[in-house]
Amino acid sequence: MEIAKGIEIIETALWLKKQNILIINDLHIGYEEVLQRKGILVPKFQLKEIITKLEHILEKTKPEKVIINGDLKHEFGTVLKQEWKEVLQFLDVVLQKCKTVIIIKGNHDPIIAPIAEKRRVAVVTEYSVDDTLIVHGDELMETKATRIIIGHEHPAITMREGSKWEKYKCFLKGKWQRKELIAVPSFNPLLEGTDILKEEVLSPFLEDIATFKVYIVNKGEVFDFGKVKDLQKRAK
Repeated sequence: MEIAKGIEIIETALWLKKQNILIINDLHIGYEEVLQRKGILVPKFQLKEIITKLEHILEKTKPEKVIINGDLKHEFGTVLKQEWKEVLQFLDVVLQKCKTVIIIKGNHDPIIAPIAEKRRVAVVTEYSVDDTLIVHGDELMETKATRIIIGHEHPAITMREGSKWEKYKCFLKGKWQRKELIAVPSFNPLLEGTDILKEEVLSPFLEDIATFKVYIVNKGEVFDFGKVKDLQKRAK
């Protein structure tokens, strides 16, 4: 499904068709190890699922460039053993499928450079292509671009079916200072995200999302769910 002209939602990734660029956000590799250190036992399956899903998308789109828009790893102040090993493993898979990988530094990536250098992958704070700026989204910035694509928020909504509640990842599309803004959900299967109907949003780009459109992703399909304000009325 196209979320904007020439931009297609593919599972929880964005494909810029004209530029042949694939954008994925917020992988948080190493999240399982952080949970285990806190005494929360979870099976280590996230990297396998991430790679399986990504390989399917890469085969479908065959991009020339993959942009990882922030928070490639999870731990803030250090590089955990699992992170070091699995980030390199992940980058090796992507580099086999496309010519160029670019990492946009997120708030969880203050020391991502030593890992990226091992595979000669560039680390930047933002990336511009034509009229679009791609930036993590944890801090505001001035730009002449007419469109901004962000991550950081991990947007999701919780829907009720009978007595059952289920959270779904979603894309958001709206305006910020008259610029088109697209928020992309986390690519990590473990991270369900922030319920934008109930929880306080994180990104300063999303201060007023009432008029934003919501695109829910479920089992590889994308559904247009209308505007946030209409969903908020139904949830009351």
